[in-house]
Amino acid sequence: MKNFMDKDFLLETETAKELFHNVAEKQPIWDYHCHLIPEQIANNKQFANIADVWLGGDHYKWRQMRTFGVDEQLVTGNADPFDKFMAWAATVEKLIGNPLYHWTHLELQRYFGIYEPLNPRTAKDIWNKANDLLQGEDLSVKGIFKKMNVYAVGTTDDPADTLEYHKAIKDGTAKIGKTDTKVVPSYRPDKAIHIDAPNFAEYIDTLGKAANISISNPDDVLKALENRLDYFIELGCRATDHALEYPPAVAAYKNREAEKEAAFKAFDAMKAGSVLSQKEADTYKAYILVNLARMYAKKNVVMQLHIAAIRNNNPFMMAKLGPDTGYDAVHDHQLSANLAAFMGRVEEEGGLPKTVLYTLNPKDYYPLATLMGCYQKDIRGKIQLGSAWWFCDHKDGMTEQLTVLGNLGMLSSFVGMLTDSRSFLSYPRHEYFRRILCNLIGGWVENGEYPNDKEALETIIRDISFENVKNYLQ
Repeated sequence: MKNFMDKDFLLETETAKELFHNVAEKQPIWDYHCHLIPEQIANNKQFANIADVWLGGDHYKWRQMRTFGVDEQLVTGNADPFDKFMAWAATVEKLIGNPLYHWTHLELQRYFGIYEPLNPRTAKDIWNKANDLLQGEDLSVKGIFKKMNVYAVGTTDDPADTLEYHKAIKDGTAKIGKTDTKVVPSYRPDKAIHIDAPNFAEYIDTLGKAANISISNPDDVLKALENRLDYFIELGCRATDHALEYPPAVAAYKNREAEKEAAFKAFDAMKAGSVLSQKEADTYKAYILVNLARMYAKKNVVMQLHIAAIRNNNPFMMAKLGPDTGYDAVHDHQLSANLAAFMGRVEEEGGLPKTVLYTLNPKDYYPLATLMGCYQKDIRGKIQLGSAWWFCDHKDGMTEQLTVLGNLGMLSSFVGMLTDSRSFLSYPRHEYFRRILCNLIGGWVENGEYPNDKEALETIIRDISFENVKNYLQ
């Protein structure tokens, strides 16, 4: 029997162990998509206690606490932090088979040197030890970045954001001071695209003020978005991101002018207070997306498309707590036809930017992995099948995504893992991914499916862990 989560955790062969310990473990982290709060980075936040850093904003944990029957006051309410922590300790003990069990214990090991399992019996001692360590500089934001060898972080930011904290970090005037970790904004223009969302009209006014542009039609929206994108790029932005329930249909109008006219009519109808049909909304969305993609290609920034989440599925709790509180799920749209039409249109009209395609539904891996092959050119791994995302970032999900990419694409060109997290303690997810990657490739080698070529294997592991994304984002 193996020891619980020891140094060879998830590594089943000697080749896997060598690849992880000699190569993957030593690589820096480029966390190119996360939801860390720039203000907390700039202010070098020091966390009051482990409940603060662990449970605040972590809807992964909240879902499982609710499943265990924990009262909502102990999940998102104003209960005592120690009581919240004890509720999590009781929950995590029961999470056999869930990645949260592994992530929790990797975080205890890597940040606090705690190797005993968390449960109600050990929780008080763990609480005290972790909280003592959290008061030291090693576990401030800057200390965490250094401790975990974080090369760069890409936060997720709205075009209308002032980016004041990013500017202060870049200038060295923020409380965090000079840091070896690059902190850059990523451009998330969802609110300017989802014309059928509540408060869209109000947001367009906000965007116009941020860009100092009066917005009266979709082309004005694009001018404002380009104005803000240029500012993001000045502050180091290397990637954009879009959350799409499904790729909007690129409508089959007689010509581009007719399509543009339909997008303008949809925008006018929105301003007049009309409820748009799906076709009207999709026409506007597709018009904006196609033009944004062309803009990204011109400015050499990466386009990320996160597809297939159905959000805010509990209306009662949405009204009570708002979005991003644990009530989202996997969608099952058929997406290939729309996505192919969108990518084909952009390619036809100037060429796609570097693009990362993520899906929350594993049924989409084969369509995406084959579709992306239709647009590869000039740049190694220009179109990417993004890492196993959100509900898929467990051992089986990562193995499946890596295997599909190996079967249908070029695994060695993969840009690797990201945290997609709101927590500063989530960096061991990169280690988790790298262990799974080394175990998969090590198994292929020991099964005679790839030669035991140390130089070639180490290059592949180094590239997927760090070098590919560093080169991809330049």
